[in-house]
Amino acid sequence: MVRTKDPAVRSLLIDRAAQMLAARQPVTLRSLVAGTGVSTMAVYTYFGSMDGLWTAMRQEGFTRLAARLTAVAPSEDPVRDLAALGAAYLSNAMAGPDLYRVMFDAGFELENAAAADDTLHCLVRTVERATAMGRFREDVDPLELATQSWTIGHGLASLVATGPLPRQSLAHGVPLLTALFTSAGDNPEQCRRSVEHGWALLTADRCPSSPE
Repeated sequence: MVRTKDPAVRSLLIDRAAQMLAARQPVTLRSLVAGTGVSTMAVYTYFGSMDGLWTAMRQEGFTRLAARLTAVAPSEDPVRDLAALGAAYLSNAMAGPDLYRVMFDAGFELENAAAADDTLHCLVRTVERATAMGRFREDVDPLELATQSWTIGHGLASLVATGPLPRQSLAHGVPLLTALFTSAGDNPEQCRRSVEHGWALLTADRCPSSPE
């Protein structure tokens, strides 16, 4: 009889391993499951090996990020949507800072690198939509602008979710993104309104699917 795997157990082990790494605790089979109520065999059942666990940790980080980004439904304002995607990125990092640290540790392989790339291409597609609507210049490289936007979000996440700055520092995202999108051709006043609207999703610990 084949037992059905419980996704809650898988998430429990991934989150615990990430927490232990963040606390600089040695992660072994026994230390990982200590106090969890599951046996060491669970690691083999769900991940195949400890190496499989490391791989699954990075992939899970991008899986959760993708879910956050997907929850931001497109609106009629693509610049607002770019800011909202940035807010979703930050919300994901704030919700799971330990796992966020692991996501960008290239020492661990990814199960599906293409799935991780899709999180960036979500931004690329939104930049393309903004360009088609005349908000950005036609000579703007969608991948380059999306990467620059991602860099702003990643920098804030690294400094706030896993670094020394207070949560209030996330407000810097508005002028930074406004300056970036204005340099791409958007009208300064319209741009700031759009960015503020999208970035406001950070005021809650979740990202609603659409603006009210």
